[in-house]
Amino acid sequence: MLDWTIIFQAGVATGTVLLFAAIGELMAERSGVLNLGVEGMMLIGAMTAYKTAVMFDQPWLGVLFAMLAAGALSLLHALVTISFQADQVVSGLATNFVGVGLSLVLGEGLSKAGTVALLPSYTIPVLSSIPLIGPVFFTNHSVLVYLGYLLTPAVWFYINRTRPGLHLRAVGEYPAAADALGINVFRQRYFYVFFGGLMAGLAGATTSLAVSPGWFSELTTAGQGWIAIGLVIFAQWDPWRAMAGAYMFGAVRRLILDLQGPQLLLGLANPFFYMPKLGFFLQMVPYALVILILVIGSREAMKKRIGAPAALGLPYVRGERGR
Repeated sequence: MLDWTIIFQAGVATGTVLLFAAIGELMAERSGVLNLGVEGMMLIGAMTAYKTAVMFDQPWLGVLFAMLAAGALSLLHALVTISFQADQVVSGLATNFVGVGLSLVLGEGLSKAGTVALLPSYTIPVLSSIPLIGPVFFTNHSVLVYLGYLLTPAVWFYINRTRPGLHLRAVGEYPAAADALGINVFRQRYFYVFFGGLMAGLAGATTSLAVSPGWFSELTTAGQGWIAIGLVIFAQWDPWRAMAGAYMFGAVRRLILDLQGPQLLLGLANPFFYMPKLGFFLQMVPYALVILILVIGSREAMKKRIGAPAALGLPYVRGERGR
C-alpha cells in the first residue's frame, strides 16, 4: 500500500526546489520583468554547486557559488530587457539556452564524479512528535527545507508590510508613477531580477546537494524551472500560495513514482506497474498542467482577473505616458 506520510514528506523536500525558484521568479515578475530562463539558471546552479562540492568538499561553498553563477546569468537577462528594452520572452528563452549549454559544457564528466559531501539534514525535537504534521514537515529534512519555511513568510511580509515592498509593487504596477515619485525603476528591476537569479541558483543547489543524493547531469532539474514559472501564475503572485503549490507539485511527482511500483492500489493489483505506458502518461501530467496554466494565464483578460502586475513584460521607457 502507498505510504502517504513518505509521499507528503518527499513532497515537502522536492517542493522546496520549486519554492525557491518560484519565490525568485515571483519577485522578478512583481517588478515587471518576466524571466523564462529559470530552468537554465537552475541547471547552472546545480552544476556549480556540485562541481564546487567535488573540488573543495564544501557543500555550503557550493551553494554560495551556485547562487552567484545563476545571479550573474540573470544579470544578462536584466541587461537585455531593462537597459536594451528587448522582448522579455525572447531574452528569457535565450537565457535558458545559455544556462543549459554552459552547465553541460562546464559540467562535462561530473556524472561520474562519485559521491560528494551533502548539506546536513535534521529532525526538529518536539515539533517532529506532532501527529501527522511532525513526520511530514519536521523529520529528517535538509536544512534548506527549513530555510524555505522561514523564507515564505519573510517574503510575504516584505512585499505587503514594508516600504521597499511598496516600491516593488509600484514599479510592477505603474512604473511611470513610481519614477515620478523618485523611485529608480531601472535599479529596482535590476535588483529583483538578480534576486530571482540567486533564488534559481539556490534551487539548483538544493537539487544537487540536498534533496537527492549528490549528482549532476542534464536531467538534474528535469524541467522544474518551467514548473516554477507556471507555479507563480497558479499562486497569483502570492508567496503563501506558491509554497502550497510547490509542496503539492512535489507530492504529486512522488505519488506518480510510487504508483509505478508493484504495491497494491486500493487493495487491487496496480495497473500502472503492469502497464508501463500508463506510468509514462502520469509523468506527463504535471507538465501538461503547467502548459495549461501558462496558456490560460497569458490571456490579457485572465491576467487582470488573477492579479498579474500591470506592467509585467513591458519595458519601461522614461518619459512615455501610460507606462
